[in-house]
Amino acid sequence: MHDIRMIRETPDAFDAALSLRGLAPVSGELLALDADRRAAIKQAEDAQAAANAAAKDVGKAKASGDEAEFARLRTLMADKKAEIAALNERAKELDAELADMLIALPNLPYADVPPGKDEADNVEQKRTGTPRTFDFKPLEHFDIPAVQAGMDFAAGAKLSGSRFVVLRGAVARVHRALAQFMIDTHVDEHALTETNTPVIVREEMLYGTGQLPKFGEDSYQTTNGWWLIPTAEVTLTNLVNGDTVDAATLPRRHVAHTLCFRSEAGSAGRDTSGMLRQHQFEKVEMVSITHPDDSDAEHTRMTKCAEAILEKLDLPYRTMLLCAGDMGAGARRTYDLEVWLPGQDTYREISSISTCGDYQARRMNARFKPADGGKPEFVHTLNGSGLAVGRTLIAVLENGQQADGSVTLPAVLHPYLGGKSTISSGGDLI
Repeated sequence: MHDIRMIRETPDAFDAALSLRGLAPVSGELLALDADRRAAIKQAEDAQAAANAAAKDVGKAKASGDEAEFARLRTLMADKKAEIAALNERAKELDAELADMLIALPNLPYADVPPGKDEADNVEQKRTGTPRTFDFKPLEHFDIPAVQAGMDFAAGAKLSGSRFVVLRGAVARVHRALAQFMIDTHVDEHALTETNTPVIVREEMLYGTGQLPKFGEDSYQTTNGWWLIPTAEVTLTNLVNGDTVDAATLPRRHVAHTLCFRSEAGSAGRDTSGMLRQHQFEKVEMVSITHPDDSDAEHTRMTKCAEAILEKLDLPYRTMLLCAGDMGAGARRTYDLEVWLPGQDTYREISSISTCGDYQARRMNARFKPADGGKPEFVHTLNGSGLAVGRTLIAVLENGQQADGSVTLPAVLHPYLGGKSTISSGGDLI
């Protein structure tokens, strides 16, 4: 959500920032609506002042016996009361209309975000690790012999439809081990607070983080109006919804392992094979609530936390700075981590780490009390995958595949697997 005062002061800069997202200028319409709203408020105040003056004079008129003046003032007071009510209602309607327009607009990109329309315009920041050279043609994860017994898409489709999967045996255990490894690393080494949150939320929570009102089709709603979370960003960020916290408690750094649910609206025909794009998946999510002065440094820190998981798993990846046209609506800057998938012979996104400035905080009315005792200010919010568990499983399987159909697993997972290090070509953990 945007500050209308900022738009009044810098309308051209506001429109220029939105144009980076491919949007037409909108400040003129917003400011006209704001002017009408403020005019209605001023007229209501003037009418109230006139009514107050008449109220003082009506007693004098009655005391003096001036019945005509008394009647005139009584009529004036009644008229002003009706006028005030109408003007207040008009101001309320205009305020709601302005809020609806503001809440539907995306965040403004930071100045260091490159211009561009889509992923082709993203800017590579670095590459880490060297993709392995295979002496055979690497397979996609679902075709690896070691995986086939433990990754059952037919069973998932029977139970729930397309884009669901049933994991069994060694594959299921490696999937679980990955999530535990990620959580342990973030808690023990990165000082994040492990947090367990619901996966069903009230509608206002999705407004708070920006999934609503424009992106409701991407999520699932229950029959009673609650929503299944598309990411734990929703729950972790909304922990400060409506709160004014002490500056001394910032930053607040959370990490959660949850189920996530996405309808994948608009993705028809994309990644229909395998586990890359599922309606239900697991993710380890990081969220930070910070002081505005610290949010840029926190963005760098969070990105390094996610990168560390890939490095410990010995997975080659690249770090991308997203262009304005490819960022999520709530972000001001986003780094994507793309892991190397030899089966596809390309890098694929496995984490997005975004800083949102005060955009979500304004929607949630989440503030902090400055240490000097000044006026409460909006916090800054950041979120990022640390990592998507299913996609990490895909990367581990594809990068670890061997010519005999087995899969060698990363050393950091061995303690989570009872010391076992390989999925045999027959699907056993050995």
